[in-house]
Amino acid sequence: MARAIGINHVALEVGDVDEALDWYGRFVEFELRGRRPTMAWIDLGDQFIALSAGRRQAPDDGRHFGLVVDDKEAVRAAVAAMGVEVAPSGHLRFRDPWGNAIEVVDYRDVQFTKAAEVLAALAPGGLQKTAAAREELARKGLGG
Repeated sequence: MARAIGINHVALEVGDVDEALDWYGRFVEFELRGRRPTMAWIDLGDQFIALSAGRRQAPDDGRHFGLVVDDKEAVRAAVAAMGVEVAPSGHLRFRDPWGNAIEVVDYRDVQFTKAAEVLAALAPGGLQKTAAAREELARKGLGG
């Protein structure tokens, strides 16, 4: 039996790829991994998000993806300035214009880690995990 060790990518259905790239680019910096007329791939270092034109599913309350960023509060401020309704503090969850639910988490606060060389390329100034995140990693035998 194989052991699950991570996620390579998440695919999101959007109405229009160019509009989606513009919308997401208003609150996160990114580079494209690739682009076709109906697809785009947003690079996340050693992972990526795929955007696919042609929304076929209705939004629901449970389905979402968690996006790890280096500054959750900067995202909160940016999406609020875009007119997106968000809580003033705490959890940061909202929907894109196509109904995809996004939960934004700060890299420092979660047990998710990047390899040192990937993190150095993504956040040259460095990001230090909070004590709670280091404790969770230690409990799982994953360092900390």
